[in-house]
This record gives sequence, C-alpha cells and structure tokens, in this order.
Amino acid sequence: MDFLPPISNVSLFLVASFVLLITPGPNVMYVITRSIDQGRSAGLASVLGVEVGDAVHVMGAILGVSTVLLASALAFDIVKYLGAAYLIFIGIRTLLSHKVDASTVTIPQVPMQRIFLHAVVVAVFNPKTALFFIAFLPQFVEPVQGNIPLQMLALGLLFLGMATITNSVYAFVAGAAGRWLRGNQKFARVQQYVAGTVYIGLGVTAAMVSGRQR
Repeated sequence: MDFLPPISNVSLFLVASFVLLITPGPNVMYVITRSIDQGRSAGLASVLGVEVGDAVHVMGAILGVSTVLLASALAFDIVKYLGAAYLIFIGIRTLLSHKVDASTVTIPQVPMQRIFLHAVVVAVFNPKTALFFIAFLPQFVEPVQGNIPLQMLALGLLFLGMATITNSVYAFVAGAAGRWLRGNQKFARVQQYVAGTVYIGLGVTAAMVSGRQR
C-alpha cells in the first residue's frame, strides 16, 4: 500500500496538470487582473487565496462532497449562482469605486487581507473547479494499490503546488507590466473599466456553466 500512484501515473499527471495550468482560465484571469490593477503583492495575495479555495475543493473531492454537486442540480445551481453573483458584485464595485486622478494617476488600494478573502470566496464558489477535481484526480489513481483517498490527496497537493508556482509567475509578470502601465495616464483612466469588465465577465461565464461539464 502506497500513498502515491505509480511513477508513470504521477508523470502523466504532472504533464497534464502543467498543460492545464499554463492555459489561462478564470483563476489565472483573476490573478492577472488583480496584479495589473494593484501590483505584484495583490497578485500574490490572490494566488494564495485561490489556492486555499482550490484546497477546499481537493478535500471535497477526496471526501466525496463534490459528488453532491454532480448529483444534485439544485446544489450545483446554488453554489454556481452565489459564486457568479459575487464576481459580478466585485466587478460592479470596481467600476463604481475607482476614482482616478489624471494628474497623479493614483488609485485607491484594496487591503491585502480583503484581496485574499475575495480570492478564497471566488475559488470556493466555483462549482466547475469542484467538478474538475472530482473528474481529474481519479484518472491517475491506481486502485490496486489501495488507500485511494491518500493517493488523491498526494495528487491534489502536487497540483496545488504547481498551481501556486504557475499562478505566481503570472502575478509577477502582470504586476511588472501593471507597474509600467499605471505610469501611463491613458491606461490609468481605463484601468478600472477593464478590471471591472473582467470580473463581470468571469461572473457571467460562471453562471453559464453546465452541471454536466468539467
């Protein structure tokens, strides 16, 4: 009995995870937007929050909680629309609250703790992530080795570690680009609208997720 699947399974898992993680999705777009909007530190705070939320989904998949979302249309819809509404709320508040002074190009800073909590909520209330883990992790588990929950936990931790690294790279790059862009008055004037629109778009996309899709 081993807590890790065979090395061949783990190798395939790492390759598949890497391909998925470098493909921009809702979490990556959230991190990038936060990084451009407020800098590298905000991006890293959002990365930490997203991964905490993903860890909740990993544990849910291991404990079987995520299967409830797959089996119950009502449970799926409740979580889906709560998450979508929260994203749209962030977008609307961003559009309405940022007041840019064209002469100083300054934007009110959102506290890091709030950014972290926003990211946790966004990740936790994304049912597509829950369904992803319940569908993805078992593909690389070796049942004959036994202790399937521990195998899934090990794979989940590997995925979270890789996600933290790749998302942090996005945060560093976007934060550096944002620092340069924030020095441009024209960009500063449209920044709030871009950020707000991205959040609203993520919310609308989340609301359109089907309970039978990954």
